[in-house]
Amino acid sequence: MRASIQGLLKSVGLRSETFGTTQDFLRSGRQDGPSCLVLDVRLPGVNGLDFQRQLADAGVQIPIIFVTGHGDIPMTVRAMKSGAVEFLTKPFRDQDLLDAIHQALDRDKAMHQQQSELAELRKCYESLTPREREVMTPVVSGTLNKQNSL
Repeated sequence: MRASIQGLLKSVGLRSETFGTTQDFLRSGRQDGPSCLVLDVRLPGVNGLDFQRQLADAGVQIPIIFVTGHGDIPMTVRAMKSGAVEFLTKPFRDQDLLDAIHQALDRDKAMHQQQSELAELRKCYESLTPREREVMTPVVSGTLNKQNSL
């Protein structure tokens, strides 16, 4: 299944890596640029839903697309409530997987953009003097500067 998905992705110009275990994935480190994880529910050692939770608990933010031959509604609901982009049951159409991957990559790109903007805002905030920070709070909340009793 991994080789088949990798071949599909290569055929449309998407780079991919495959991993035999969750530990292999964790050891690999996250690559720069948008990415996502296509994850089977049934994995050696830990199931995919538990691994999704472990990633979230560890602060690893990566969009996940689940694929399974053994899915049910409660499993799908759990995955989606935990932030999965898609939950595909085997056999699935190649185009459905590609659409989900593009959606996940777009989501990851937007998340990285938001994190970058937030980091820039924090940097700007840290450069303010204590007085500027004091004045900024009511101004940001919509109070006119002349209304402040600072």
